[in-house]
Amino acid sequence: MRVVQLFEKYRNEYLATLAATLSIMMAVMTNAWSSPAIVKLEAEDSPIPITEDEGSWIVAIQAIGGIFGPIITGVAVDRIGRKWTLLSAAIPTVIGWILVGLGDSVGYLYAARLLFGISYGTTYSVSPIYLGEITSDAIRGASGTMITVLARIGFLLMYSIGPYLEYRTLAWVSMVGPALFLLSFMWMPETPYYLIGRNKFKQAGKSLSWLRRSSKISEELETMKTSVEKSNEDKTSLKELFTPKYRNNMRIVFVLVFSMQFTGILAILGYAQTIFGKISTSLKAEEMSIVLGAVQLVAVIFPAFLVDRMGRRPLLLISAVGTTFGLLVCSVYFAIAGDDYEGNLGWIAFIAILVYIVFYGLGLATVSFAVLTEIFPKNIRAYANATFSISSAILIFGIVKGFQVTLDNVGAYLPFGIFAVCEAIGAVLIYLYIPETKGQSLDEVQRIVAGNRRS
Repeated sequence: MRVVQLFEKYRNEYLATLAATLSIMMAVMTNAWSSPAIVKLEAEDSPIPITEDEGSWIVAIQAIGGIFGPIITGVAVDRIGRKWTLLSAAIPTVIGWILVGLGDSVGYLYAARLLFGISYGTTYSVSPIYLGEITSDAIRGASGTMITVLARIGFLLMYSIGPYLEYRTLAWVSMVGPALFLLSFMWMPETPYYLIGRNKFKQAGKSLSWLRRSSKISEELETMKTSVEKSNEDKTSLKELFTPKYRNNMRIVFVLVFSMQFTGILAILGYAQTIFGKISTSLKAEEMSIVLGAVQLVAVIFPAFLVDRMGRRPLLLISAVGTTFGLLVCSVYFAIAGDDYEGNLGWIAFIAILVYIVFYGLGLATVSFAVLTEIFPKNIRAYANATFSISSAILIFGIVKGFQVTLDNVGAYLPFGIFAVCEAIGAVLIYLYIPETKGQSLDEVQRIVAGNRRS
């Protein structure tokens, strides 16, 4: 009953959240494409024959594009607005799918993946800002977790259809992603915070009234105006992020970046079908990929209900410890059994990967974005999200490229072992530096972070 009441009260905020996060589904489908596509491209009947090295570049080059997305966002988000910057992210995705569908050489795939990366970096930079500025304090945490829920839907869709569709047909079918996003989000309002910042007070009132489903918004609107005025009094530049004033905030950002990316999540998901080809079970590699996609979707739904009850910090800690355990078991399995084992113990590695995915989804994949949406004031938020995305993209490129090299030349045990050690370090960093912010207003959260209190 309480869930129904919550939805009824915050219905429009949930609708705007869903529409905005469809951009994440659109972008993640481009990322997940490599799992079924690389297998097709390296097969004997490949539509575009590639080497293993070219395959690793196809996977990794998207991260390079991811560096440019946040840079574009940092310029555009405070000039043309959160809404139009997010809508523009569909353009490189559409062009990229056209290149995949029509291209006849690996160069077209490199260009497509670069464009996909720009879209990926843009959506992950803008959507936390948009969600943080439209949602009420009571549901901001749950709203932030929708970023990861829609991401996992994107993975599940691509893992489910990718192995069974012809290579070029898959590109055209994937156009559904940007189409759904554009057709739904174009009707959503701009954020009240941005409109106030541009002195469009009447439009800001209309936006807030629609989001809150109420005409009694004058008090909240005045609070927003005060917050924006306070933010505008401060300097706004990328350099400002690295001053002592934001030291605690940036420490949280880098702890989240380290803890998320050094799980190796995008390398493992990007090479899922290749990894499962090294595990001996009664399921085919593509079937294990579908199970993986379904499990990670279920895993990230629970935090949406828990994050505003249990809190951010406990979920992140549980997530980091469980993720470390799953990675460690995988590393030990591959070290003992090797990559060519054909016995009956392959289920150990498969279940360990599912455990890893479940615990990653429980906190790191979801709660991290809820934290990111609330720890910076409006005037610096775009730069902070850009820094998060650029730092993540640089790490992702190195991790994904290195993953393929170690997988081919050493064995799967090494990257899984490295990821396990790194995530154990991440758990310690989360314990030391991530504060609890559940149920607090944006201003209160920023005061907690500035004082470094773990309330």
